Amino acid sequence: MIENRVRYLIYATAFLRAVTTSASGILIGVFLARQGIAGPAFGAIVGAGLFAAALAALIATFRADRLGRRRFLIAVAALSGLGTLAFAFGSNPFALALAAFVGMLNGMGRDRGAALILEQALLPATTAPENRTRVIAGYTMLQDLGHAAGALLAGLPSLIEKSAAHSGASSQRTLLAACGAISLLSVFLYTRLGPQIEAAPGTERSRLSPRSRAILVRISALFAVDGIGGGFLTSALLSFFFFERFGASEGKISLLFFCARLLNAVSHLGAAWLAARIGLVRTMVFTHIPSSLLLATVPFAPSFWVAAILFLLREGLVEMDVPTRQSYVLAVVRPEERTFASGVTNLVRLAAWAVAPFVAGALMTVGPGGSLYLPLLVGAGLKIAYDLLLWRAFRGVPPPEEI
Repeated sequence: MIENRVRYLIYATAFLRAVTTSASGILIGVFLARQGIAGPAFGAIVGAGLFAAALAALIATFRADRLGRRRFLIAVAALSGLGTLAFAFGSNPFALALAAFVGMLNGMGRDRGAALILEQALLPATTAPENRTRVIAGYTMLQDLGHAAGALLAGLPSLIEKSAAHSGASSQRTLLAACGAISLLSVFLYTRLGPQIEAAPGTERSRLSPRSRAILVRISALFAVDGIGGGFLTSALLSFFFFERFGASEGKISLLFFCARLLNAVSHLGAAWLAARIGLVRTMVFTHIPSSLLLATVPFAPSFWVAAILFLLREGLVEMDVPTRQSYVLAVVRPEERTFASGVTNLVRLAAWAVAPFVAGALMTVGPGGSLYLPLLVGAGLKIAYDLLLWRAFRGVPPPEEI
């Protein structure tokens, strides 16, 4: 078993990464809107960052154990910080897309990248099997507390504009640069991880058992559907929606996302409690469908505050499937298969996220006056389809502790 110190370092890096991911996810949407970048160009910039994140996840899945887990984590953190700094001072759409690619900028506003793949694979080895879901729930709770802190950080441009002679874009550049600097702090924390986190010799070459392979093929296909739905609902797109549809300021949007992330964090603990009583698969499905139905009502809200209430109700449920999903995947495969299983399932989700923003950007331009609501409706519909298919496929495949 890996010592607890490693778990705490992982918790710290996850929190910092979540802060920068959440803040930049919100800032990107308004930052691009203020520069007049929308439609296909908007989708291309957000998609470039997500595509690079998917590429890094691919490398993490198939090569990180061989390259060295600590070395790989340090490289990812360094590129993320440098790319975000470059994005902060860009203005040309092509330059912004390139910087987003280098920095693996996550317009989703949620941390689901290559570093998370390795951290998730390490966490089960730091505790006993019966505590696995609780440890992962603590990890995801800290992520969403970081997401909440990042959402507050994204609201600072409004305060800066009121107290100094800054334009919106100028203050947002400052905050994006701060996100890049915070990302670089993770480089130092990763250097504190010892050799015990590295894969055992030969582990990277171990083959999946037939049972694990069958499970991963089915569940990854379903996660791709859910990922495409999520790609229509990035934080960048949602902040763009609230800004354009209701004229909400950065301050209001950041406060909204702060409250949403707090609800996400609390829901993770609720998910662990609920899963212990009704099972992981039931918790994943029975909390996710209502959240998608609530999201589908947001585009028809008559005012920002009504839309905000509906959105917050959705956020109180939507993340309950995250720790349960992660725990389930890591439970139904063998310990030596966890890096690969974590990598594949996150990879298909990231790849789907990278594709969807391009389509979402095109949907925004449908019709004479545009259709800001279409990405939200399409995303909600795909997520409901995923939940129904997941229930049908896996309700009879419980994790070991539920047998």
